[in-house]
Amino acid sequence: MSELEEEYRLDYFEENGFVRKSCTDCGANFWTRDRDRETCGEPPCEDYAFIDNPGFDETYTLEEMREAFLSFFEANDHERIEPYPVAANRWRDDVLLTQASIYDFQPLVTSGQTPPPANPLTISQPCIRMQDIDNVGKTGRHTMAFEMMAHHAFNAREDLEDPGQYAYEGEVYWKDECVEYCDEFFESMGANLDEIVYIEDPWVGGGNAGPAIEVIYRGAELATLVFMSMEQDPDGEYEMKDGNRYSPMDTYIVDTGYGLERWTWMSQGTPTVYEAVYPDAIAFLKENAGIELSEDEAELVHRAAKLAGHMDIDEAEDMESARDTIAEKLDVDVDELEALMEPLEDIYAIADHCRTLAYMFGDGIVPSNVSTGYLARMVLRRTKRLVDGVGVDAPLDELVDMQAERLGYENRDTIRDIVRTEVEKYRETLERGGRKVEQLAEEYARKSEPIPTSELIELYDSHGIQPDMVEEIAAESGADVNVPDDFYSLVAQRHDSEEAFEEAGGDGDDRIDDLPETERLYYDDQQRTEFEAVVLDVFERDDGFDVVLDQTMFYPEGGGQPADTGTLSDDDGTYTVEVTDVQIRDGVILHRTDERPGKGDIVRGQLDTRRRRQLMRHHTATHVVIHAARRVLGEHIRQAGAQKGVDSSRIDVHHYERIDRADVKRIEHVANEIVMENTPVTQEWPDRHEAEAEHGFDLYQGGIPPGENIRLIHVAEDVQACGGTHVARTGDIGTIKIRNAERVQDGVERLTFAAGEAAISYTQEAEDALYGAAEVLDVNPEEVPETAERFFEEWKARGKEIEELKEELAQVRATGSGDAEEVDVDGTPAVVQRLDADTDELRATANALVEDGKVAVFGSGAGGSATFVVAAPEDAGVNAGEVVSELAGKVGGGGGGPPDFAQGGGPDVDALDDALADAADVLRAVKNA
Repeated sequence: MSELEEEYRLDYFEENGFVRKSCTDCGANFWTRDRDRETCGEPPCEDYAFIDNPGFDETYTLEEMREAFLSFFEANDHERIEPYPVAANRWRDDVLLTQASIYDFQPLVTSGQTPPPANPLTISQPCIRMQDIDNVGKTGRHTMAFEMMAHHAFNAREDLEDPGQYAYEGEVYWKDECVEYCDEFFESMGANLDEIVYIEDPWVGGGNAGPAIEVIYRGAELATLVFMSMEQDPDGEYEMKDGNRYSPMDTYIVDTGYGLERWTWMSQGTPTVYEAVYPDAIAFLKENAGIELSEDEAELVHRAAKLAGHMDIDEAEDMESARDTIAEKLDVDVDELEALMEPLEDIYAIADHCRTLAYMFGDGIVPSNVSTGYLARMVLRRTKRLVDGVGVDAPLDELVDMQAERLGYENRDTIRDIVRTEVEKYRETLERGGRKVEQLAEEYARKSEPIPTSELIELYDSHGIQPDMVEEIAAESGADVNVPDDFYSLVAQRHDSEEAFEEAGGDGDDRIDDLPETERLYYDDQQRTEFEAVVLDVFERDDGFDVVLDQTMFYPEGGGQPADTGTLSDDDGTYTVEVTDVQIRDGVILHRTDERPGKGDIVRGQLDTRRRRQLMRHHTATHVVIHAARRVLGEHIRQAGAQKGVDSSRIDVHHYERIDRADVKRIEHVANEIVMENTPVTQEWPDRHEAEAEHGFDLYQGGIPPGENIRLIHVAEDVQACGGTHVARTGDIGTIKIRNAERVQDGVERLTFAAGEAAISYTQEAEDALYGAAEVLDVNPEEVPETAERFFEEWKARGKEIEELKEELAQVRATGSGDAEEVDVDGTPAVVQRLDADTDELRATANALVEDGKVAVFGSGAGGSATFVVAAPEDAGVNAGEVVSELAGKVGGGGGGPPDFAQGGGPDVDALDDALADAADVLRAVKNA
C-alpha cells in the first residue's frame, strides 16, 4: 500500500545496507541486502532452494528448535510463557480454535483492559488452521497443526492524557528492534543474512490493522512480523486491502509468528516439511500402505518437492493446472506424476491430521455437530477416508495415539476411546447417507446437470459424506460432480466462528451511561437478604420501572442464574414496590418494579428468601454435579451450557457417549458424597493470569469474565470462575437428585437435577407415581418392574397373535368369493371389493392377492370416511399411485404413492360404492395411458 510506504522505511534497514525493491514476477515490495535480487523469493516466484541444501549450520528436531528459539528470546529479556490450549473458546467467545499466538491475548490484553502475563514475552503456541486443510500434503510446507513460536511486546502511546486508562504504559520496543531480533536469531542459527527477504504485506484482522513483514529465506516463509497499530475508523487516514479505513490507536503491539515446523524443515532440508516433523509416522504409514519407490521414482519425488509450492490452492488457478505446470518443468507425463505423488500426499495429510486430532482431543474437545466438536469430527472423518483410500490398515485410534504420545498427553486412553467411538458413528452415518447420495445423483442425472458445490457441502454437513464418495456413487448414475479444490476449507468456514455473547440489559437510555456502577453487596455476604440503599434514578418502561440503587443485594440475571425477586420499601412505610426482574448493563444494575419509588429515597430491600436460597443451592449443586461427572466420566467433561432454577436445574456437558442409568447413579453418588462432607464453599479474587497458571482454562466453564482480577468459587476440589451466589457449605445444599439424562445434540449430554427442597419434592412425586402404578397393578411397589415387564411381554405376544390372525383372515378373504368383483384389465386379473376394515387389514389382503399375480383395489368406509388401498404386481403395467389418486378424487379427497402400493381417501363415504363401480374403468385408463 503506497499510503503505508513510510511505515516500512526503518532505520534498521537503512543502517544495515538494505534496499527496497519490487518483485519482477508478482510486484510485491521487499527489502534485501542483495542488490542483484529481482524476485521476492516466495513461491511461486521462486522454488524451494533449501531442499538437500539446509539453510542453517546444524540439524534440529522440533524439540531442539523450539528450545533454541525460546532460549534466544529469554536471553534477550523476554519471559517464557506456557502455551494455551488449541480451543481458544475456553477464554474468548468470538473464535473457536487457536490460530496464532496473539489469540492468547485477545481481546482483553490487546485492548489494554488487562495486562499481559509478561511484557515482553516469548511463547511456542500450538495452533490449528482449518483454512489450510486442503493444502496439507500438496505444497510440501502446509500443516494444519503447527506451533507458532513468537515474541510479543505490548505498548501504549506515551503522549496520552490519561496513561493509566490502560493496563500497560509506555513503549517496550517496536518495529526496528523487532526486525533486529529476527535478523539476530537467523544469524544465531547460521543463516546467510544476504539471502533473507523482508516482504511488505499490510495486515488486517478483527477491526485492527498495521504494517507487516513476511520473512522469506531460500523460498520458505519462516516468520511474519505484524505491527498491530491501527483500528477501523470511517474517517481514518489509511485505506487498507479490505477496503476499510483505519486510524492509529492508543495501544500498539508487536505480534510475531515463527513457524516451528518450517524452521525445523529448513535445518534438515528434507523433501517436505512432513519428513522433518513426522519422520516416524511417515515411515510407518508408507510401510503399512506398501508404498515403495524405486530409485528413479525417489529421484523424481525429490525434484517435484522443490516445485511443490506451485500446488498452493490459494495461489494456483486450480490443482490440475498446477500439476500440469510441475510435470512440464520436470519433463514427465502428468498422469505418471499424479499417480506417484497422490498416495504420498495422502500419507503426509494423514500424519498431519492425526497430530491435529491429538491436539484437539488431548485438550478436551469432544466431537459433536457444533463448534469445535464439529471441526474435530470433520478432520477425523476426512482422515479416516484418506486412511482407507491409501490402503493403511492400522486402526485410526492407534495412529492418533502415536501423535498424542509424542505430544505428551496423559489422557491417551480417552483419546483412543473417542476416536474408536467416532469411527463407528461414521460407519453408521455412511450407510444411511449413501442412499441420499443415490437419490441426489439420479435427480441431477435426469436434469443433465452436475451436482453443485452447495449440495456437496450439505451432504457433508448433514451426513458426513466425503466428496470423493459422492463422485463414485454419482458416476454409477451418470451424474457429474465438480469438487472444488478448497472443499474442506469451504466447509470449515461454515463453522469456524461464533458470535460473541451479548450482555443482558434494559432498554437503551443515555442517562444510564452517566450513572456509577452499582455496588454489589451479594458478593460481600451471600447469606444476607435485607439491605438499605439510595435510589439514584428511575426509568419508566412499557411494563413498569427500572430502578437504579447505589448498592444492592439483588442478584441480576446472568451466568444461567435467574434474577432475584423481592420488594423495595421506603423508610416511612409509605410504599412497597415489587421487584420482578433484575438486569445489569455496563455495571449498572436495573431493578424492574411494578410502581415508581421516589428518586433520592432511602429504601429497604427485601429478597424473596426462599427463592434466593433455592437458587444458591442449585447454583452450588451445578458445580458439584459437573465435578462429579468429571470424576466418573473423565477429565474431558466440560460445560456446554447451564440453566439454574428454583424447582430444578440443568447442565449440558460435552461427552462422546450416552450417559446411561449406571453413569447417572455413580454421578449422583459422588455428588452427594461431596454434599455430606459439608466442606466450605469459598470465594477469592486472584489476578487473572495467576489463576489461569494455577488452574488452567477449565476455570471458564460458565463464560469468560473481564477484568484483571476474577472471582473464583471453590467447591471441594472444583474451582471455577463464577459470578453467581452460593451456599456457605456443601451441606447447605441438602441433597442432589439427578432427575434425567438425555442427549440434546450429538456430543452434548444434559443432566437435569434438583437440590434441597426441590430434590425432596421430586423424590416424593416419583414415589407417588410408583405407588399409583402398584395400586393399578395390584402388587407391592417393589414388584412393579417385574409385573410391568410381564404385562408388556404378554401384550406383545397378543399383538403378534392378532397380526397372524389378520394375515390368515386376509388369505381367506383373498381366496374366498365374498362380494369381490374380479375383472380383466387387458389380460391382468384385478379384484375390486368394498371391505370395511382398518388399513392394516386392507394392506394384508391386498398383498395376498398381489402374491397370486392379481391387482387389488379395496375401499373401506370404516371410521366414517372413505379409504382406498391399491396394490399391483411389478409386471402388471398398472401404477397404483395413479389409480388411488383418481378414486380418491371421486370421494372428495386425494392420495397416491409408488407404482406397487398406494393409499388415500376422502370424506364423502356415500360416494364410495360408486367410486368402486368405476374402478375397472380407472384401471384400464391408467394401464393404457
